[in-house]
Amino acid sequence: MTCEEFVELVTAFLEGALDEPAEHAFVEHLAECPGCERFLDQFRTTISRLGELPPESLSDDTRERLLDAFRDWPHA
Repeated sequence: MTCEEFVELVTAFLEGALDEPAEHAFVEHLAECPGCERFLDQFRTTISRLGELPPESLSDDTRERLLDAFRDWPHA
């Protein structure tokens, strides 16, 4: 699994929505990649501090800028 694939699956992983092979690949990548481990920790921290942010509260432009920022997030 690449870091990009990992980032795309973070939400599904946290929701317990990955099938067994995908979850295994996710956890295996997590064990080998400190950058993705930090990303997951940051994601969990954001969720715990902000709670749920309804999608409709973001403008389309803001949503796209956030998605672009995370797509370009450095992967160690």
